[in-house]
Amino acid sequence: MSGSKEDGANGPVFSLWRTTRFDIDLSVPKVMGIVNVTPDSFSDGGSHITADAALRHCERLLDEGADILDIGGESTRPGSPAVALEDELARVLPVVREALRLGVPVSVDTYKPEVMRAVLDLGADIVNDVWALRRPGAREVVAAHPSCGICLMHMHRDPQTMQSLPMAADADVVAVVRDFLARETATLVALGIDVARIAIDPGIGFGKSVAQNFALLERQRELLAPGRPLLAGWSRKSSLGTVTGIETAARRMVPSVAAALMAVERGASIVRVHDVRDTVAALAVWRAATAIATSTAANAAAGVGAGATSRPLASPISPPTVAPAVAAAVVAEPAARPAPHQDPRKGSHA
Repeated sequence: MSGSKEDGANGPVFSLWRTTRFDIDLSVPKVMGIVNVTPDSFSDGGSHITADAALRHCERLLDEGADILDIGGESTRPGSPAVALEDELARVLPVVREALRLGVPVSVDTYKPEVMRAVLDLGADIVNDVWALRRPGAREVVAAHPSCGICLMHMHRDPQTMQSLPMAADADVVAVVRDFLARETATLVALGIDVARIAIDPGIGFGKSVAQNFALLERQRELLAPGRPLLAGWSRKSSLGTVTGIETAARRMVPSVAAALMAVERGASIVRVHDVRDTVAALAVWRAATAIATSTAANAAAGVGAGATSRPLASPISPPTVAPAVAAAVVAEPAARPAPHQDPRKGSHA
């Protein structure tokens, strides 16, 4: 089975992302909450370094409305040193083991095949790899697994050198990223991996200039050409600090939410964020506005007069008039958000 897509107002709409335990419903955008079990991540390094602190953070992100948890034990900020395998396993495994009990998809941010194998053996749902499975043995690990989700990211060079030797200024960054992601997706499919398991990430800030990062946002719809759902990771990135003058990463919530909304507007299916509560609230407003736009377009297509009202087609809200529908959509967040993921294989909601 492959995840189907159809054309929507903002580009292709993907139906699902197949993962170990969940077929994640992508008919509405999903929020992936970041859990850094590291002492040196660029924004919140050291805040959740112990397993207990990381698990409390997982629970807080879920309370704020996260649909997916993304757990990482090695910083990939520009210039960051590689972490020893034993250290990464010691950081990640206790957190993943307990997070799997929380009833939501659990992603692990790693490029090491040994870590991938260990977390998949525990039952992790997604491998999120900044190297796009190009490290020796990585493809074989996910190919051997029957259903884990995969996120392939574009990175120019490596974390140690990507910003000191970034992509050439005259490169067509959108074409480079699009072609890379299409090629890596095709490589996995050739190994027998169901394309419905694959999502793509343009790698904002990974070896690109500020101008190139924003070109990827402006032309993001072109990146959907490989036919896979897109994950956007703008949260607190330095490019946002450059254009806003906000030097401290943890204070970049507002520009991060703005970038997430723009990414969704341009077709992103998943946004990876630190500030879950604020992103969820902003997406509630976006969905309410989208419901009105869909209703207006449907009325126009059906020849309904300007004075008539109808239920917005893209909204689960029942009031017959437009204004109450908008109010209900906003007030009900996050409790009335659509169920973030349903596994049709189990026939139950997570």
